[in-house]
Amino acid sequence: MCDDLSVFSSPDLKDVVQDMRELLSQSRLAFLLGAGCSRIAGLPLMPQLTEAVLGHNKINNDTKKLLDKVRESFSGDGSATIEDYMSEIVDLLSIAERRTRRGATQSKVSVGGQERDAAELHAALDKIKEAVSSAIRDKEVKIATHQQFVRAIHGSLQAGKAGRGVDYFILNYDTLIEDALGLERVVYCDGFTGAATGWWEPSTFRPDGKAARVFKIHGSIDWCLLGDDSLPRRIRSGIKTDSARKHVLIYPAATKYQETQRDPFAQMLYSMRQSLCPGEGKEMVLAICGYSFGDSHIDLEVENALHQSDGRLTVAAFIESDEPGGKLRNWLDDTTIREQIRVYAKKGFFHGSRKSKNNVDLPWWKFEILARLLAGER
Repeated sequence: MCDDLSVFSSPDLKDVVQDMRELLSQSRLAFLLGAGCSRIAGLPLMPQLTEAVLGHNKINNDTKKLLDKVRESFSGDGSATIEDYMSEIVDLLSIAERRTRRGATQSKVSVGGQERDAAELHAALDKIKEAVSSAIRDKEVKIATHQQFVRAIHGSLQAGKAGRGVDYFILNYDTLIEDALGLERVVYCDGFTGAATGWWEPSTFRPDGKAARVFKIHGSIDWCLLGDDSLPRRIRSGIKTDSARKHVLIYPAATKYQETQRDPFAQMLYSMRQSLCPGEGKEMVLAICGYSFGDSHIDLEVENALHQSDGRLTVAAFIESDEPGGKLRNWLDDTTIREQIRVYAKKGFFHGSRKSKNNVDLPWWKFEILARLLAGER
Protein backbone atom coordinates (compact mmCIF):
# COMPACT_ATOMS: atom_id res chain seq x y z
CA MET A 1 0.00 0.00 0.00
CA CYS A 2 1.30 3.46 -0.86
CA ASP A 3 -0.04 5.12 2.30
CA ASP A 4 1.45 4.23 5.67
CA LEU A 5 -1.09 3.86 8.48
CA SER A 6 1.57 4.07 11.20
CA VAL A 7 0.69 7.74 11.71
CA PHE A 8 -2.45 6.51 13.45
CA SER A 9 -0.53 4.36 15.94
CA SER A 10 0.04 7.09 18.54
CA PRO A 11 -2.06 6.57 21.71
CA ASP A 12 -4.27 9.61 21.10
CA LEU A 13 -4.98 8.78 17.47
CA LYS A 14 -5.52 5.09 18.19
CA ASP A 15 -8.30 6.11 20.55
CA VAL A 16 -9.79 8.48 17.96
CA VAL A 17 -9.73 5.79 15.25
CA GLN A 18 -11.28 3.23 17.57
CA ASP A 19 -13.96 5.72 18.55
CA MET A 20 -14.57 6.43 14.86
CA ARG A 21 -14.98 2.73 14.07
CA GLU A 22 -17.41 2.35 16.97
CA LEU A 23 -19.33 5.41 15.76
CA LEU A 24 -19.67 3.91 12.29
CA SER A 25 -20.81 0.64 13.83
CA GLN A 26 -24.03 2.25 15.03
CA SER A 27 -27.29 0.59 14.07
CA ARG A 28 -28.48 3.61 12.08
CA LEU A 29 -25.85 4.82 9.62
CA ALA A 30 -25.75 6.89 6.43
CA PHE A 31 -23.02 8.06 4.09
CA LEU A 32 -22.84 11.18 1.96
CA LEU A 33 -20.23 10.43 -0.71
CA GLY A 34 -18.79 12.93 -3.20
CA ALA A 35 -16.47 12.82 -6.19
CA GLY A 36 -13.36 12.41 -4.02
CA CYS A 37 -14.46 8.84 -3.27
CA SER A 38 -14.30 7.89 -6.94
CA ARG A 39 -10.76 9.12 -7.59
CA ILE A 40 -9.11 5.94 -6.29
CA ALA A 41 -11.12 3.96 -8.86
CA GLY A 42 -9.58 5.95 -11.70
CA LEU A 43 -12.44 8.37 -12.32
CA PRO A 44 -11.79 12.11 -12.73
CA LEU A 45 -12.44 14.72 -10.08
CA MET A 46 -14.68 17.59 -11.13
CA PRO A 47 -11.89 19.82 -12.56
CA GLN A 48 -10.61 16.95 -14.70
CA LEU A 49 -14.14 15.96 -15.71
CA THR A 50 -14.78 19.57 -16.75
CA GLU A 51 -11.75 19.60 -19.02
CA ALA A 52 -12.69 16.22 -20.49
CA VAL A 53 -16.23 17.38 -21.27
CA LEU A 54 -15.19 20.71 -22.77
CA GLY A 55 -12.90 18.93 -25.22
CA HIS A 56 -15.15 15.92 -25.84
CA ASN A 57 -16.18 14.92 -29.36
CA LYS A 58 -19.83 14.76 -28.20
CA ILE A 59 -19.77 18.57 -27.91
CA ASN A 60 -20.72 19.96 -31.33
CA ASN A 61 -19.80 23.45 -32.53
CA ASP A 62 -23.13 25.01 -31.53
CA THR A 63 -22.89 23.63 -27.99
CA LYS A 64 -19.23 24.67 -27.77
CA LYS A 65 -20.15 28.27 -28.67
CA LEU A 66 -22.82 28.28 -25.95
CA LEU A 67 -20.43 26.81 -23.39
CA ASP A 68 -17.77 29.38 -24.27
CA LYS A 69 -20.25 32.19 -23.57
CA VAL A 70 -21.41 30.60 -20.32
CA ARG A 71 -17.79 30.18 -19.22
CA GLU A 72 -17.14 33.85 -19.92
CA SER A 73 -19.83 34.73 -17.36
CA PHE A 74 -17.73 32.91 -14.75
CA SER A 75 -14.55 34.86 -15.54
CA GLY A 76 -12.50 35.38 -12.40
CA ASP A 77 -13.85 32.23 -10.75
CA GLY A 78 -11.15 29.62 -11.18
CA SER A 79 -13.23 26.96 -9.43
CA ALA A 80 -16.24 26.89 -11.79
CA THR A 81 -16.96 23.41 -13.16
CA ILE A 82 -19.11 21.76 -15.79
CA GLU A 83 -21.82 21.38 -13.14
CA ASP A 84 -21.86 25.17 -12.70
CA TYR A 85 -22.14 25.62 -16.46
CA MET A 86 -24.95 23.07 -16.65
CA SER A 87 -26.77 24.81 -13.80
CA GLU A 88 -26.44 28.14 -15.61
CA ILE A 89 -27.96 26.66 -18.77
CA VAL A 90 -30.77 25.08 -16.72
CA ASP A 91 -31.56 28.53 -15.30
CA LEU A 92 -31.58 30.08 -18.78
CA LEU A 93 -33.75 27.25 -20.06
CA SER A 94 -36.25 27.85 -17.26
CA ILE A 95 -36.54 31.51 -18.29
CA ALA A 96 -36.95 30.63 -21.97
CA GLU A 97 -39.60 27.99 -21.22
CA ARG A 98 -41.55 30.34 -18.95
CA ARG A 99 -41.59 33.03 -21.63
CA THR A 100 -42.70 30.48 -24.23
CA ARG A 101 -45.54 29.19 -22.03
CA ARG A 102 -46.78 32.74 -21.50
CA GLY A 103 -46.67 33.50 -25.22
CA ALA A 104 -44.09 36.26 -24.89
CA THR A 105 -42.95 37.77 -28.17
CA GLN A 106 -39.36 37.66 -26.88
CA SER A 107 -39.08 34.08 -25.78
CA LYS A 108 -35.34 33.76 -26.38
CA VAL A 109 -32.67 34.50 -23.81
CA SER A 110 -29.38 36.27 -24.37
CA VAL A 111 -26.22 34.31 -23.61
CA GLY A 112 -23.17 36.53 -24.00
CA GLY A 113 -24.86 38.41 -26.82
CA GLN A 114 -26.17 35.25 -28.51
CA GLU A 115 -29.94 34.70 -28.66
CA ARG A 116 -30.99 31.18 -27.73
CA ASP A 117 -34.44 29.60 -27.58
CA ALA A 118 -35.56 26.74 -25.34
CA ALA A 119 -35.05 24.09 -28.02
CA GLU A 120 -31.43 25.14 -28.55
CA LEU A 121 -30.72 25.10 -24.82
CA HIS A 122 -32.33 21.66 -24.47
CA ALA A 123 -30.20 20.33 -27.31
CA ALA A 124 -27.03 21.77 -25.76
CA LEU A 125 -27.81 20.20 -22.38
CA ASP A 126 -28.34 16.83 -24.04
CA LYS A 127 -24.94 17.07 -25.72
CA ILE A 128 -23.23 18.05 -22.47
CA LYS A 129 -24.89 15.20 -20.59
CA GLU A 130 -23.82 12.77 -23.29
CA ALA A 131 -20.25 14.01 -22.94
CA VAL A 132 -20.34 13.71 -19.13
CA SER A 133 -21.70 10.18 -19.37
CA SER A 134 -19.14 9.15 -21.98
CA ALA A 135 -16.23 10.70 -20.04
CA ILE A 136 -17.17 8.56 -17.01
CA ARG A 137 -18.50 5.42 -18.67
CA ASP A 138 -15.49 4.97 -20.98
CA LYS A 139 -13.03 4.83 -18.09
CA GLU A 140 -11.70 1.51 -16.89
CA VAL A 141 -12.40 1.55 -13.16
CA LYS A 142 -10.72 -0.24 -10.29
CA ILE A 143 -13.36 -1.20 -7.77
CA ALA A 144 -11.28 -3.03 -5.15
CA THR A 145 -11.32 -0.12 -2.66
CA HIS A 146 -15.10 0.24 -2.87
CA GLN A 147 -15.46 -3.50 -2.28
CA GLN A 148 -13.18 -3.26 0.77
CA PHE A 149 -15.27 -0.34 2.04
CA VAL A 150 -18.53 -2.25 1.54
CA ARG A 151 -17.10 -5.36 3.24
CA ALA A 152 -16.11 -3.27 6.27
CA ILE A 153 -19.46 -1.48 6.55
CA HIS A 154 -21.61 -4.56 6.01
CA GLY A 155 -19.22 -7.10 7.48
CA SER A 156 -16.82 -6.45 10.34
CA LEU A 157 -18.58 -3.29 11.55
CA GLN A 158 -21.98 -4.96 11.40
CA ALA A 159 -21.13 -7.89 13.64
CA GLY A 160 -24.00 -8.54 16.04
CA LYS A 161 -26.25 -5.95 14.37
CA ALA A 162 -28.68 -8.10 12.42
CA GLY A 163 -31.09 -6.07 10.33
CA ARG A 164 -28.95 -2.94 10.21
CA GLY A 165 -29.65 -0.89 7.11
CA VAL A 166 -27.22 1.67 5.68
CA ASP A 167 -28.27 4.61 3.52
CA TYR A 168 -25.89 5.86 0.82
CA PHE A 169 -26.52 9.36 -0.50
CA ILE A 170 -24.35 9.58 -3.62
CA LEU A 171 -23.48 12.87 -5.31
CA ASN A 172 -21.53 11.17 -8.12
CA TYR A 173 -22.86 10.05 -11.50
CA ASP A 174 -20.89 6.78 -11.50
CA THR A 175 -22.18 3.42 -10.25
CA LEU A 176 -19.24 2.34 -8.08
CA ILE A 177 -21.19 1.91 -4.84
CA GLU A 178 -23.98 -0.06 -6.51
CA ASP A 179 -21.43 -2.26 -8.30
CA ALA A 180 -19.47 -2.88 -5.09
CA LEU A 181 -22.63 -3.77 -3.16
CA GLY A 182 -23.61 -6.22 -5.87
CA LEU A 183 -20.17 -7.79 -6.06
CA GLU A 184 -20.18 -8.25 -2.27
CA ARG A 185 -23.69 -9.76 -2.34
CA VAL A 186 -25.22 -7.00 -0.25
CA VAL A 187 -28.96 -6.71 -0.88
CA TYR A 188 -29.79 -3.10 -1.74
CA CYS A 189 -32.41 -0.96 -3.46
CA ASP A 190 -31.88 2.14 -5.58
CA GLY A 191 -35.41 3.22 -6.49
CA PHE A 192 -35.66 1.01 -9.57
CA THR A 193 -37.54 -2.22 -10.20
CA GLY A 194 -36.03 -4.60 -12.72
CA ALA A 195 -32.38 -5.43 -13.20
CA ALA A 196 -29.69 -3.73 -15.29
CA THR A 197 -32.65 -2.34 -17.23
CA GLY A 198 -35.41 -1.10 -14.96
CA TRP A 199 -38.00 1.56 -14.19
CA TRP A 200 -38.42 4.03 -11.35
CA GLU A 201 -40.40 2.63 -8.42
CA PRO A 202 -39.75 4.59 -5.18
CA SER A 203 -41.63 2.03 -3.07
CA THR A 204 -38.42 -0.02 -3.20
CA PHE A 205 -36.94 2.48 -0.74
CA ARG A 206 -39.15 1.18 2.07
CA PRO A 207 -36.81 0.02 4.85
CA ASP A 208 -38.04 -3.57 4.88
CA GLY A 209 -34.93 -5.48 5.79
CA LYS A 210 -32.68 -4.50 2.91
CA ALA A 211 -29.07 -4.07 3.95
CA ALA A 212 -28.61 -0.84 1.98
CA ARG A 213 -30.49 1.90 0.17
CA VAL A 214 -28.73 3.92 -2.55
CA PHE A 215 -29.94 7.42 -3.39
CA LYS A 216 -28.33 8.99 -6.48
CA ILE A 217 -29.05 12.59 -5.51
CA HIS A 218 -27.65 14.03 -8.76
CA GLY A 219 -28.73 11.28 -11.12
CA SER A 220 -26.64 8.59 -12.78
CA ILE A 221 -24.91 7.76 -16.03
CA ASP A 222 -27.32 4.87 -16.57
CA TRP A 223 -30.52 6.91 -16.20
CA CYS A 224 -32.54 8.06 -19.20
CA LEU A 225 -35.95 9.23 -20.33
CA LEU A 226 -37.86 7.29 -22.99
CA GLY A 227 -40.52 8.90 -25.16
CA ASP A 228 -42.87 10.98 -23.01
CA ASP A 229 -41.60 9.55 -19.71
CA SER A 230 -41.36 11.98 -16.82
CA LEU A 231 -39.57 9.49 -14.58
CA PRO A 232 -36.23 7.87 -15.37
CA ARG A 233 -35.50 4.40 -16.66
CA ARG A 234 -32.25 2.58 -16.09
CA ILE A 235 -30.95 1.27 -19.40
CA ARG A 236 -28.10 -1.18 -19.78
CA SER A 237 -25.17 0.32 -21.69
CA GLY A 238 -25.28 -0.49 -25.40
CA ILE A 239 -29.03 -1.05 -25.67
CA LYS A 240 -30.71 0.93 -28.47
CA THR A 241 -34.42 1.76 -28.21
CA ASP A 242 -36.92 3.78 -30.23
CA SER A 243 -37.01 7.01 -28.28
CA ALA A 244 -37.38 10.71 -28.88
CA ARG A 245 -35.18 11.43 -25.87
CA LYS A 246 -31.48 11.02 -25.24
CA HIS A 247 -30.22 8.05 -23.24
CA VAL A 248 -28.65 10.25 -20.61
CA LEU A 249 -30.33 11.94 -17.68
CA ILE A 250 -27.87 13.78 -15.46
CA TYR A 251 -28.82 16.71 -13.27
CA PRO A 252 -26.38 19.46 -12.22
CA ALA A 253 -25.00 19.44 -8.69
CA ALA A 254 -26.53 22.87 -8.06
CA THR A 255 -29.99 21.53 -8.84
CA LYS A 256 -32.44 24.38 -8.52
CA TYR A 257 -35.53 24.48 -6.36
CA GLN A 258 -37.82 23.77 -9.31
CA GLU A 259 -35.97 20.56 -10.14
CA THR A 260 -35.95 19.31 -6.54
CA GLN A 261 -39.76 19.49 -6.43
CA ARG A 262 -40.01 16.82 -9.13
CA ASP A 263 -39.54 13.09 -8.81
CA PRO A 264 -37.24 11.29 -8.61
CA PHE A 265 -35.34 14.03 -6.78
CA ALA A 266 -38.23 15.11 -4.56
CA GLN A 267 -38.65 11.51 -3.38
CA MET A 268 -34.94 11.06 -2.68
CA LEU A 269 -34.64 14.32 -0.75
CA TYR A 270 -37.75 13.38 1.26
CA SER A 271 -36.11 10.04 2.09
CA MET A 272 -32.91 11.85 3.04
CA ARG A 273 -34.80 14.10 5.48
CA GLN A 274 -36.56 11.09 6.99
CA SER A 275 -33.29 9.20 7.35
CA LEU A 276 -31.38 12.04 9.00
CA CYS A 277 -34.13 12.85 11.52
CA PRO A 278 -34.58 9.64 13.52
CA GLY A 279 -37.53 9.17 15.82
CA GLU A 280 -37.51 9.53 19.58
CA GLY A 281 -35.07 7.19 21.26
CA LYS A 282 -33.08 6.55 18.07
CA GLU A 283 -29.77 8.02 16.94
CA MET A 284 -28.32 8.48 13.47
CA VAL A 285 -24.75 8.88 12.19
CA LEU A 286 -24.02 10.59 8.86
CA ALA A 287 -20.47 10.09 7.59
CA ILE A 288 -19.33 12.52 4.86
CA CYS A 289 -16.40 11.69 2.62
CA GLY A 290 -15.08 12.97 -0.71
CA TYR A 291 -17.30 16.05 -0.53
CA SER A 292 -16.08 19.65 -0.38
CA PHE A 293 -19.37 21.22 0.84
CA GLY A 294 -19.83 23.02 -2.46
CA ASP A 295 -23.53 22.29 -2.95
CA SER A 296 -25.57 24.75 -0.92
CA HIS A 297 -28.76 22.73 -1.31
CA ILE A 298 -27.22 19.57 0.18
CA ASP A 299 -25.48 21.61 2.90
CA LEU A 300 -28.83 23.09 3.88
CA GLU A 301 -30.46 19.65 4.09
CA VAL A 302 -27.74 18.46 6.50
CA GLU A 303 -27.85 21.67 8.55
CA ASN A 304 -31.64 21.50 8.89
CA ALA A 305 -31.37 17.87 9.98
CA LEU A 306 -28.79 18.78 12.63
CA HIS A 307 -31.14 21.36 14.14
CA GLN A 308 -34.32 19.29 13.79
CA SER A 309 -32.94 16.01 15.11
CA ASP A 310 -32.83 17.29 18.70
CA GLY A 311 -29.28 16.04 19.13
CA ARG A 312 -29.95 12.57 17.69
CA LEU A 313 -27.93 13.13 14.50
CA THR A 314 -24.12 12.97 14.56
CA VAL A 315 -22.12 14.16 11.54
CA ALA A 316 -18.65 12.72 10.95
CA ALA A 317 -16.87 14.63 8.18
CA PHE A 318 -13.60 13.51 6.60
CA ILE A 319 -11.98 16.51 4.89
CA GLU A 320 -8.78 17.26 2.96
CA SER A 321 -8.35 20.71 4.56
CA ASP A 322 -5.91 21.17 7.43
CA GLU A 323 -8.79 22.10 9.70
CA PRO A 324 -12.52 22.87 9.43
CA GLY A 325 -13.56 25.91 7.45
CA GLY A 326 -16.67 27.26 5.76
CA LYS A 327 -19.86 25.41 6.60
CA LEU A 328 -18.14 22.98 9.01
CA ARG A 329 -16.55 25.86 10.89
CA ASN A 330 -19.96 27.51 11.20
CA TRP A 331 -21.47 24.32 12.60
CA LEU A 332 -18.66 23.90 15.12
CA ASP A 333 -19.14 27.51 16.22
CA ASP A 334 -22.88 26.98 16.72
CA THR A 335 -23.25 26.00 20.38
CA THR A 336 -26.64 24.38 19.71
CA ILE A 337 -25.22 21.69 17.39
CA ARG A 338 -21.42 21.72 17.85
CA GLU A 339 -21.35 18.54 19.94
CA GLN A 340 -23.00 16.70 17.04
CA ILE A 341 -20.07 17.50 14.71
CA ARG A 342 -16.88 15.46 14.39
CA VAL A 343 -14.31 16.51 11.80
CA TYR A 344 -11.41 14.30 10.73
CA ALA A 345 -9.13 16.84 9.04
CA LYS A 346 -5.65 16.63 7.55
CA LYS A 347 -4.08 18.24 10.62
CA GLY A 348 -6.23 16.95 13.43
CA PHE A 349 -9.53 15.88 14.94
CA PHE A 350 -12.20 18.39 15.93
CA HIS A 351 -15.26 17.58 18.01
CA GLY A 352 -17.43 20.32 19.46
CA SER A 353 -15.07 22.64 21.32
CA ARG A 354 -12.32 20.01 21.36
CA LYS A 355 -9.31 20.49 19.05
CA SER A 356 -6.67 17.78 18.73
CA LYS A 357 -4.17 19.18 16.26
CA ASN A 358 -1.29 17.29 14.63
CA ASN A 359 1.89 18.47 12.94
CA VAL A 360 1.88 15.60 10.45
CA ASP A 361 -0.67 14.97 7.70
CA LEU A 362 -3.46 12.56 8.61
CA PRO A 363 -4.72 10.91 5.41
CA TRP A 364 -8.02 9.59 6.80
CA TRP A 365 -9.85 11.94 4.43
CA LYS A 366 -8.78 9.66 1.55
CA PHE A 367 -11.48 7.13 0.73
CA GLU A 368 -8.94 4.32 0.37
CA ILE A 369 -7.45 5.10 3.80
CA LEU A 370 -10.87 5.32 5.42
CA ALA A 371 -11.77 1.92 3.92
CA ARG A 372 -8.63 0.38 5.40
CA LEU A 373 -9.17 1.92 8.83
CA LEU A 374 -12.77 0.74 8.90
CA ALA A 375 -11.57 -2.73 7.93
CA GLY A 376 -9.43 -2.74 11.06
CA GLU A 377 -5.96 -2.17 9.53
CA ARG A 378 -3.34 -0.41 11.65
